[in-house]
Amino acid sequence: MAKRLKILSVDDDFINLKLVNTMLKKNPNVAEVLEAKNGVEALDVLKKTPDVDMVLLDIKMPVMDGIEFLVTIHSIQELKNIPIIVLTTDDTRKYEALEKGAHDFLIKPIREHELFEKVQKITQLFG
Repeated sequence: MAKRLKILSVDDDFINLKLVNTMLKKNPNVAEVLEAKNGVEALDVLKKTPDVDMVLLDIKMPVMDGIEFLVTIHSIQELKNIPIIVLTTDDTRKYEALEKGAHDFLIKPIREHELFEKVQKITQLFG
């Protein structure tokens, strides 16, 4: 049986965070969903919970945005191999995110089947 995933969802928008969380919890491959409201919080969560399997990352956030988070996480040896899917409304920033080390992206509004497909794809690549 495949390992069940622990996913960190990072978004400053409470509604988006809860929506993604609800979708992920319907996925039988997901064991746990952690949440953070910005990149700084996300780094704290990852340092305390090093067994996170994947990060879903919003780009536009206060304190530390998604791009800054990507740059920072790739400079930390223990965290740099965690797969990251960027969630954004801004199609133009996805290339910047991929350039900075994101593994994939989803355009908001997120659709459940697309989210599951991306999670599955990343799981197969990194599993």
